[in-house]
Amino acid sequence: MAITNRHPGRGLIIHSDRGSQYASFDYQQLLWQHGFICSMSRKGNCWDNSPMESFFKTLKMELVYHRHYKSRSEAKLEIFEYIEVFYNRFRLHSAIGYETPENYENQRKVA
Repeated sequence: MAITNRHPGRGLIIHSDRGSQYASFDYQQLLWQHGFICSMSRKGNCWDNSPMESFFKTLKMELVYHRHYKSRSEAKLEIFEYIEVFYNRFRLHSAIGYETPENYENQRKVA
């Protein structure tokens, strides 16, 4: 989705943990084809990936722990809507001056 919708440029750093999906040949080849730089956390060090750990905590506290999903598809839909609609477009983030991620990014595109 990021490649299709956002068109990131070559040299983009993609950071992840050392999960098998991120180390897989297909994923690594995709990064290489687009000129992205792979960055992985050190083995067993959750602090290397603290922004994502913080995001998942927020997702769970604000949405997941308050729901009982009837199906995997229901969970996927609600989580997608939380991230793409609420979290990115309406939720204010203290780390970026109490702006939404969408507003923050759009202001930097113009500058």
